Amino acid sequence: MIPKIKPPGLSPRDAGGPWGQPAAEASEPNLGDAPSGPTRRWFGRASLSSILFAVLILALWGGQAWQELSQPAAWAYWKDRFVSPSLSSSTGEVQVNGRARRVLAVRGPIGAAAASWFRERLDEAKLASGDVVLLSSPGGRLDQGLIMGEVVRARGLTTMVGTLDGEGRVRASYCASACVLVFAGGVVREAFPGSALGVHQFTTDAPQSADFGRDVVADTQKTTGIILAYMTKMGISPSILQAMSATKDIRWLNEKEILDLKLATDRFAG
Repeated sequence: MIPKIKPPGLSPRDAGGPWGQPAAEASEPNLGDAPSGPTRRWFGRASLSSILFAVLILALWGGQAWQELSQPAAWAYWKDRFVSPSLSSSTGEVQVNGRARRVLAVRGPIGAAAASWFRERLDEAKLASGDVVLLSSPGGRLDQGLIMGEVVRARGLTTMVGTLDGEGRVRASYCASACVLVFAGGVVREAFPGSALGVHQFTTDAPQSADFGRDVVADTQKTTGIILAYMTKMGISPSILQAMSATKDIRWLNEKEILDLKLATDRFAG
């Protein structure tokens, strides 16, 4: 910033005129001698062209943005992120192996923006390594479930299926479909008495026609490979894919299957 410096005190008579002449010698301009000519036009051809070009760019950009935002997937994301999140949560404490642990209880379907919502709730709850994420969900978006599971693992959290009642006690619940992927992210995965885990086939939605048949098969195989790699990374038996592929409907696993598949690492001991 250039400082405003007050010049040394000069009287009006000492002020300089043009080219350093004293004010008294400087001739005053004769307004009548001002050169005549056409007045300046504010909007010439160049200005008009620039405006039209800017309008065209905005129209093209706005059209593309509207086309993207009008897609069902985009609207589903913005609705789940900013309007009405599909998940809800509460916090509390639970005794795990005789030790008090903070709990973030998450319930509801896994929507299009669930992973971003989940990160924010974890930050707010200030869960530390070993604390518990309590899950109660029918499932939902596969991609969001995978990301949420990775977040759980990165933070060293324990997972368990259940809900918190009004007195802060854990009650049995269920976790199915994509929710199982979130549960699998736990470093420790507690099998809570009475709670249930449900799995089923994962497929890719696409138009059912001969032209798309080959793509559907390829996408389904790719999805299966992603799930298998994820489950193996989380320390779960690859046999989990057999349980998933058994039916398109939810298959509820019993406690023995859950432990045999290493989906749960231990029985809950409050």
